[in-house]
Amino acid sequence: MALTSRWNSQMTPEDKQLYQELGQRIATTRKALGLTQTQIAEQLGISQQTFAHYEVGRLRIAVATLMPLAEILNTSADELVYGKAAKGNNKRGPASKLQRQVEQVRQLPRTKQQFVMDMLDTVIQQASH
Repeated sequence: MALTSRWNSQMTPEDKQLYQELGQRIATTRKALGLTQTQIAEQLGISQQTFAHYEVGRLRIAVATLMPLAEILNTSADELVYGKAAKGNNKRGPASKLQRQVEQVRQLPRTKQQFVMDMLDTVIQQASH
């Protein structure tokens, strides 16, 4: 906790607000995808506690962590940091059911991912005939 206190004392009020808003957007996006803090923390290679600190704005998230996090959350870093998509990306609102399902498939072991992909290939091939 001493590390958290030290980081907080070094943040300006504007920084604190930015990191709190960033954390809220991360939490909202994560929940819309039906993912837990633990699941995301494992993918990022950090502890669940550290990820929880990111979500409430107690710790600054490293830029090197932000990009993989955005990918895991199926969004852009712009969307997470600024609350809006980059130009040309008009994605709004919570993730679609298909996006949530794709994220859930990403969480499966490789063999089960391959099974799902094979099933999709079969359905798509049958639909094109």
